[in-house]
Amino acid sequence: MQHKAISKFSMATLLPILLFPAVLAVAKPVHAGNDNEHWVGTWSTSLHEPDLGVPGLANAGFDNQTIRQIVHTSVGGHQVRVRLSTFGAKGLVIGAAHIALHVHAAGAATVPGSDRRLTFGGSPSITIPAGALVVSDAVALDVPALGELAVSIFVPGKTAPATWHFEARQSVYISTSGDFTANTVMPVDAAASGFPAWYWLAGVEVTASRQTGAVVAFGDSITDGTNSTQGENKRWPDQLADRLMNQPGNHKMGVLNEGIAGGRILHDSVGPNALARFDRDVLAQTGVTHVVVQLGGNDIGVGWPGGLSPAEEVTSDQIIQSHKQLIERAHAKGLKIYGATLTPVQGFVVPGTPFQVSSPGNEIKRQAVNAWIRTSGEYDGVIDFDAVLRDPSSPARILPSLDSSDHGHPTDAGYKLLADAVYLQLFKNGASQ
Repeated sequence: MQHKAISKFSMATLLPILLFPAVLAVAKPVHAGNDNEHWVGTWSTSLHEPDLGVPGLANAGFDNQTIRQIVHTSVGGHQVRVRLSTFGAKGLVIGAAHIALHVHAAGAATVPGSDRRLTFGGSPSITIPAGALVVSDAVALDVPALGELAVSIFVPGKTAPATWHFEARQSVYISTSGDFTANTVMPVDAAASGFPAWYWLAGVEVTASRQTGAVVAFGDSITDGTNSTQGENKRWPDQLADRLMNQPGNHKMGVLNEGIAGGRILHDSVGPNALARFDRDVLAQTGVTHVVVQLGGNDIGVGWPGGLSPAEEVTSDQIIQSHKQLIERAHAKGLKIYGATLTPVQGFVVPGTPFQVSSPGNEIKRQAVNAWIRTSGEYDGVIDFDAVLRDPSSPARILPSLDSSDHGHPTDAGYKLLADAVYLQLFKNGASQ
């Protein structure tokens, strides 16, 4: 077993085992031929390079193993396909891939009879070139809204370190040696399955009515859901999806989480800077109609004279200029784009270091960026996350009752309040705007 154990240290705050052959429901590739339907994303994540330069936070890849990954859908549909991607200099051979329904808390087991083999241009395997994205052929499967899917991929032979999203907050199951993609229950290597990350899986798409669009949540750890409960889908984009799916009428929306814990808008950190990844993570998303941007806090908190990276200090004007770039690029593609204010971080310390992210000068910068988001009129709308989380008696810090304990990230209840702060009428037009 080649997958290296990974430390539970999370830079995010820098921000049953019997083997039964499953009955394989073989499905021929299908196509979205209904003029009243189109493809739209129901789930996604931001992938990044394997080595983040943080001790203990890396992966060694896999060797002739099956990786079963659980994802939580937003919008539902009756056809499905997946997006797989590599990142950086190394390509990848996918030997087999399957998708199936999953029941919450069922472990690595999938729903019997729901398994579908995925193909790529009719072939069950594909080689993904370095830095590339591939999309599977569509298969017929009734994908529920707000449900769970298991995407299983088999990698033959030893891979290079895996493209991943390290802050999944969702169980992943790594097999013992072999291809178990079609098995309802697969043998799991418990040691290798201990780190909750997503590997090479960039997105899942379904067919939905042409009135259905997708909103991309583009941000840092607040969007990624740091400190939300493992496996319970309590990030604010998940809870926004709950609201959108349960509202009256037909205006449903896919919700795509493209947050990276520790991410910055102007400098690479955990993954590329936001300006560099905007095309890949936002503009290239299938069915995207709206964007919510929540970025800039890590730029302030990491790059300052007393911070972790003092040479990367930025001004509030530089952060604002970068937001304007995102707005311009979204509008050029006909997207509506909304700005979310930066949340308070007083008392937050970079884990494992003595570095504070808040200072009187940094708070002035945060307030300046928030004032611009609220009053400039540059964004198509404003979502005031700061107003939701701040302590009225001490606005630089999170309200203690909503503090997850690290003074930088909210509790599940706090994330719900962030989702509740999003005015659903902002998305009323969906794809037909």
